[in-house]
Amino acid sequence: MIQLQGISKRYRLGDVEYPALDSIDLTIGDNQFVALTGASGSGKSTLMNIVGCLDSPTSGRYTLDDTEVAGLDDEQLATVRNRKIGFVFQNFYLMPRMTALDNVAQPLIYRGISPARRREFAAAALGRVGLGDRMLHRPNEMSGGQRQRVAVARALVGNPELLLADEPTGNLDSRTAREIMDLFAQLHAEGQTVVIVTHDPAIAACCRRLVRLHDGKIVEDRDV
Repeated sequence: MIQLQGISKRYRLGDVEYPALDSIDLTIGDNQFVALTGASGSGKSTLMNIVGCLDSPTSGRYTLDDTEVAGLDDEQLATVRNRKIGFVFQNFYLMPRMTALDNVAQPLIYRGISPARRREFAAAALGRVGLGDRMLHRPNEMSGGQRQRVAVARALVGNPELLLADEPTGNLDSRTAREIMDLFAQLHAEGQTVVIVTHDPAIAACCRRLVRLHDGKIVEDRDV
């Protein structure tokens, strides 16, 4: 699924160059449930952006599902993100005036799918995350946990190979966070590849594999 070879990322500020990632080698197979973890400044967010095709490495090779990412232009990268990767973020990023159904259907617009089929796929995705009875509710009519479930459904609606979640429980209380992690575990059990970026050891422990970064290097990689 994911193969990173010698991935480095450096940022320049004036005359000073800052290494964010240093020669990362990492392979993630199909149907793995992985936590990328580490303290603030460890490089995990930079690594997530590269894995999610939101940023490009300074050097190294990245292959996603047999696609060599480095050689793609912006339009091709956008297509990869839309078709191969589902994103879940800490802040949900739902459209406040749209229903849950319309929020979830949004990514399918860019695939040229008809409105009726978009609604059909979105309804199925909401049912998959336990919100079949909340399809016509707007975000302000939902709890934080329900809003995050809508965000997960939106990430799943295009049937992506990879589900990439960035601090998905950061705005939730501990009980709701556990419910969301149980949902990710359920999706993994159904065959979904899930990568979660988190600084929280308790959240990382819910995954099946832990990859910990420190100063831009992988310092731990083990099954949980």
